[in-house]
Amino acid sequence: MSADVTKMLKKIEADGVKFIRLQFTDIQGMPKNVSIPTVQAEKALTEGIWFDGSSVEGFARIEESDMILKPDPATYAVLPWRPQEGKVARFICDVQTYGNKPFEGDPRYILRKTMAEAAKSGYTFNTGPELEFFLFKMYDGVPTTEFEDHGAYFDLAPTDSAEDVRRDVVLALSDMGFEIEASHHEVADSQHEIDFKYGDALTTADRVITFKFATKSIALQYGLHASFMAKPIAGINGSGMHTHGSLSKNGKNAFFDANAELGLSDTCLYYIGGLLKHAKAITRVANPTINSYKRLVPGYEAPCYLAWSAANRSALVRVPAARGNSTRAEFRSPDPMCNPYLTFACMLAAGMDGIKNKILPPESTNTNIYHLNAKDRKRLKVEMLPASLAEANAALLKDEVICNTLGEHVVTNLTRIAEMETDAFRLAVHPWELERYLATY
Repeated sequence: MSADVTKMLKKIEADGVKFIRLQFTDIQGMPKNVSIPTVQAEKALTEGIWFDGSSVEGFARIEESDMILKPDPATYAVLPWRPQEGKVARFICDVQTYGNKPFEGDPRYILRKTMAEAAKSGYTFNTGPELEFFLFKMYDGVPTTEFEDHGAYFDLAPTDSAEDVRRDVVLALSDMGFEIEASHHEVADSQHEIDFKYGDALTTADRVITFKFATKSIALQYGLHASFMAKPIAGINGSGMHTHGSLSKNGKNAFFDANAELGLSDTCLYYIGGLLKHAKAITRVANPTINSYKRLVPGYEAPCYLAWSAANRSALVRVPAARGNSTRAEFRSPDPMCNPYLTFACMLAAGMDGIKNKILPPESTNTNIYHLNAKDRKRLKVEMLPASLAEANAALLKDEVICNTLGEHVVTNLTRIAEMETDAFRLAVHPWELERYLATY
């Protein structure tokens, strides 16, 4: 047994942990876990734990279902919201198949692989996502869309339990090693945002999964439902996951150039060029459900046009004002329903394609694009993001760079899921249709 494993086992014992959750995510970014008693910890850390992959969405067919979970020791954390007697800890795992080979459909592996590819050119990819979510009331254990509070943007302490949930989430995540930068009420009633410090893309993707899992678990203790759905209520803002991305080389921010216009290096401009070039295909991953496209419409702070700007929040890619080590490009289309591993991998692959092929972005757009009519947009060559899941999937299938990044296994399963969802939605009779047509016809 290696010294590292011995050290880890001692830590588990010192923490008084009785159960360990081995976590991983499916293609859709849903966290899954296998729970083991601590007596199995040594086996998990040395050999891994076998599980049946055929029961996980988009993983494996019945005849190739046996897979191994290999815990990543760097992700060990005690779950602070669980009882203190018989503590529960978790590891995030890499998924492997026979012969300890990485499983091609493991989203974490796809991000690792893409980051290793960028590292060959000397680049480290950092991301900082801002996740918005709603807190809704529950009745008899069933989530509703009834607001828990009626606060507004940056409001202080709504007089209800929503503020307590946010506080407890911040405390729990801090216990788990997160550096929380801000926590505030968002624009819509019952909508909240908690931002944590950026980090390398893999660590950050792990944190997104942990963040969602912690928020849902803690909200539940208050009898509330934390929803990361992109657009749970028509007519008000949806929830986004604006993702700030930057590349560093030799420990320095590669996006900053003090002598360039706007202080942005060629590397930064090429990254933005690549992101815009592949944005339509990335949309399939960054906005993965039928509901996602109800958010990507003009007028609600969500981007729907392929444009970039140093000032303009209606653009798809925005460059915030900070320079020096904080120079970064914010990709504003992803929503919190996305799989962060796949989304970050696609963003990085698109940016690296821009850098490799010196793809300059079009001129930056500094007017509010929502106020432009179709003729003006055509004149300025401003294209739109896909308007539906089916359209986004078609864009993905046409994009060689993004398809190669995701690999055949994931692309095949994403296509199957998109077709299934689209068909199910097309066949459903919606309350809107009954309201519109039943009495008239």
